[in-house]
Amino acid sequence: MEMQQIRYFLAVCDQGSITHAAQLTYVSQPSLTQAIKKLEDEMGGALFTRTRSGCQLTPLGRMVESNLRKIYRDLQTTKADAIRFTRLNTIPLRIGLMTTIGAQRLSPCLAKYQQEYPNIELELIVDSEASLLKQLDSGLLDLIISAPVQLPASPYQSTLLYEERYVVVFSNTHRFNQLQKIDLKAIQSEPYLDRLNCELREDLKCICQNQEIDLYAAYRSNSEEWILQMVKAGIGVALMPEYTLPKQATDISYRYLYEPEIRRQVYAIHTHQTPAKPELQALIVNLSST
Repeated sequence: MEMQQIRYFLAVCDQGSITHAAQLTYVSQPSLTQAIKKLEDEMGGALFTRTRSGCQLTPLGRMVESNLRKIYRDLQTTKADAIRFTRLNTIPLRIGLMTTIGAQRLSPCLAKYQQEYPNIELELIVDSEASLLKQLDSGLLDLIISAPVQLPASPYQSTLLYEERYVVVFSNTHRFNQLQKIDLKAIQSEPYLDRLNCELREDLKCICQNQEIDLYAAYRSNSEEWILQMVKAGIGVALMPEYTLPKQATDISYRYLYEPEIRRQVYAIHTHQTPAKPELQALIVNLSST
């Protein structure tokens, strides 16, 4: 049994698909399939039932999954300890960031942290919340920073970092520059730029329905950068968390949304199974105290 086989097996478990698992692990589908087949030969039977909709664990697969996850987590811990030794106590931390988390608030915190802990190496991975949680479960991440609509239950542990309000974003030449306050009713008369990755997107739809407000989505994108570029170009207006905006944004203005005022809370999330690294705890304290 090889560790790569275990890694590929867990990726298929988490993704539910050979295709997505291959993309996550940066390997070709034939190579991943061959590795899984060799692991199944060693285990003495099929680990997955393959259907058109994806892959599901067989009873044998469910039986071995927990042990293989433990083996993989132990390997990750051992590798981290080895890196500390060989790099003169340089410690790597892998941090997952939900796609809508902006750098404005966190970047100064990370800079301060690395000044206080120069022996720490930070690796930042930007992805969807669902994908980040799976990577956290697999031991590929030490911590994720997210704004969940509902806090994940055990085995996850969540620490509130900060709260931010939603703002109405528009170009400097837009008529909204003349207003001090902007509500949803004012936005419905403008081309609206729909952020597909917005975690409060469904809640916003409910608010609009209750207030009989129709936001016409002239454009949609799952990229915050593209939304901002379209705002700059004067294509439309957008609703965004305030710290998602660049601190020195040019050609962009904003006002805080009111009636209703919308806020979100940003959390640091890790698992109870993850060993309590002092450097990880120090990072959480640093991020939540700024």
